[in-house]
Amino acid sequence: MSNATKTLVLASAVASALAGLSTTATAQENVKCFGVSLAGANDCAAGPGTTCAGSSKVDYQGNAWTFVPAGTCETMELPAMADGTERMGSLEALDRDLPA
Repeated sequence: MSNATKTLVLASAVASALAGLSTTATAQENVKCFGVSLAGANDCAAGPGTTCAGSSKVDYQGNAWTFVPAGTCETMELPAMADGTERMGSLEALDRDLPA
């Protein structure tokens, strides 16, 4: 599968998960998950020099977060980095995939 296809699949999965939040019980807890959003699709905290929602500059920017259902952040499937290293979401800001 090409990287573009993987990115589209991930974007669809994130969008579906977020859409599902509005239809699930209000008791569902959401957490801030760093390093999982596509460029411009973060909920907030995109590091120095940026504002808030929608301000991430690169895909999977480590210091930008998106709300996800509790328990899913660190298990989301993300495409590997260019050097083959696995990417994972984190409950804390990451020092990877930061804009130059």
